[in-house]
Amino acid sequence: MSNVRVDRLRKLLEESGCEAILIGSDVNRRYISGFTGSSGMVLITQDERYLLTDFRYRTQAPEQAVDFKIVEHGANPIDDVRELLAQHGIKQLAFEQDHVVYSQYSAWTEALPGITLQPSGALVEKLRMIKDDAELKVMQEAADLADKTFSYILNIIKPGMRESDIALEMEVFMRSHGATSSSFDTIVASGERSALPHGVASDRLIGQDEFVKLDFGAYYQGYCSDLTRTVVVGTPTEKHREIYSIVLEAQLHALEHIKPGISGREADALARDVIAKYGYGDLFGHGTGHGLGMEIHESPRLSKLSETILTPGMTVTVEPGIYIPGFGGVRIEDDIVITETGIKILTSSPKELIILG
Repeated sequence: MSNVRVDRLRKLLEESGCEAILIGSDVNRRYISGFTGSSGMVLITQDERYLLTDFRYRTQAPEQAVDFKIVEHGANPIDDVRELLAQHGIKQLAFEQDHVVYSQYSAWTEALPGITLQPSGALVEKLRMIKDDAELKVMQEAADLADKTFSYILNIIKPGMRESDIALEMEVFMRSHGATSSSFDTIVASGERSALPHGVASDRLIGQDEFVKLDFGAYYQGYCSDLTRTVVVGTPTEKHREIYSIVLEAQLHALEHIKPGISGREADALARDVIAKYGYGDLFGHGTGHGLGMEIHESPRLSKLSETILTPGMTVTVEPGIYIPGFGGVRIEDDIVITETGIKILTSSPKELIILG
């Protein structure tokens, strides 16, 4: 795993004119090295790979960061980095500009005289956009667990339950079936609160004849799933049925036509244009989807502004919605992977309007 990823990173480094890169963000460090500890830095040169960490990980680091040279750093890790750079004659060091605060950058500038610090341009994130077979296997398992959670919670939701109690039931189910945690704070938004796109579960009691929007995911073996389904408790009105059918049509249309070679903006328009056709365009205020992987929000984006070209191996969500203040909202979301010929849908929960008595 690490050998291939390091080789790909070295190629990007060479193309960008960088001699080496220092990686400190937790997710990127794990992606490149396999190390899951809470502290450490990865230094990649064209000839060597290092994992610098502290004494707590003497055993764990060599077990996880296979083929990496493990360096137990001193009180200030950047001093050890300086020594390694000198050993290799490196005068230019790329760093993760999106993960380094100004005070840290200033300290590094002072501690590394004669070294040019160069923003990396999110090189590791570019690699992470394209999932390999091992990653896709884990992501499928994470998606399967989300589907199982939805099936489970349908038998639990009842009028009079707190949203927060439903969320707890879901999170316990995911963890008891192999998840490390939920991918993010579970959203259970009922009634008028379902019009909140990110209505994290509250103490509101589930009522009768209203939407319940469930947005959740399993964080499983380092990867996230992300699933949204909206159900009705009680008897749906014509308005409930109308906006649900529009969102479903928009989502199915997008799933049918997303393919490699189109941009994130074009993918977004597939769902957005359907909703706008019915006069609800102003009530769909977020992007149609986002990248998914080791983090719940990654590149690429399916949004009005995204010119990223969808490429086989990219994993994204497809999640159009309509949100009517004072009434409620609907979102339907699946996780997909871009293939050579179209897409593969990772999540499989039913999407017809589910009515709970």
